[in-house]
Amino acid sequence: MVRFLKNALDFYINSSMHVALAVCALCMVTYYNFQLIPSYKLLGFIFLSSITGYNFVKYAGIAKWRHKTLTRRLKRIQVFSFFVFLGLIYVSFLQSVEVIFVSLTLGVFTLFYAVPILPKSKNLRNLKSLKIFIIALVWAGVCAILPLVDRSGVSLSLLAATFLQYYIFILALLLPFEIRDLAYDIPGLGTFPQLYGVKNTKFFGGVLLVLFILLSFIIAQQIGYSKLEIALITLLLGGFIVFSSSSRSKYFTAFWAEALPIFWMLFAMLLR
Repeated sequence: MVRFLKNALDFYINSSMHVALAVCALCMVTYYNFQLIPSYKLLGFIFLSSITGYNFVKYAGIAKWRHKTLTRRLKRIQVFSFFVFLGLIYVSFLQSVEVIFVSLTLGVFTLFYAVPILPKSKNLRNLKSLKIFIIALVWAGVCAILPLVDRSGVSLSLLAATFLQYYIFILALLLPFEIRDLAYDIPGLGTFPQLYGVKNTKFFGGVLLVLFILLSFIIAQQIGYSKLEIALITLLLGGFIVFSSSSRSKYFTAFWAEALPIFWMLFAMLLR
């Protein structure tokens, strides 16, 4: 039974369902911020898009070079991803033109993140220190813009502030992942821990947290949500940055750190 539960949890994480749920949770925070009724057809579209995008980035290269020797686990993820993609095609026809346009624009970054477009067969992922900035850009765009793209009466200044708030939050959230992968990343990848060391990476995370909480308090004054909510999510994120290391269990980042947007959504639900 324990083995079955562990395998189920691993499939849930490795198939990108957990990260997709986190993306949808941050979209829900946007709905709470602007006091809007959530569009569940849009959330379904975002959920399926996130799984498709993440699995493409993570497994496309592996499937290309090792298609004849794929492990049973990876084959299951491939089959799962295929059916998710079919579902994505269906729900795409339920979206507005504006949603599709923004999604395709953000999808270009995802595509070029994995597909070589630069000299010497490089993709955006191989550019030094650029990886986390691209991921944060796509996350912030999906979670701040898509829920509001076809809503009238939304303040552009508040939308821009929310986008920047999410961008800083995701940038800080990615640092524990950068530190975790330090032992596995190729030397020339140029991640923050490789270039500046773990200590300076954590210091950079602290700077991001200060910017995040200051910006969040400014937004809170306009929206009226609880500052305790921001304090709690900042404290949790700061803890993951401080205690992150390359020797931590994979569940420390892949499950618990990845779940921080879900915790933020829960704080928003309980404290507003």
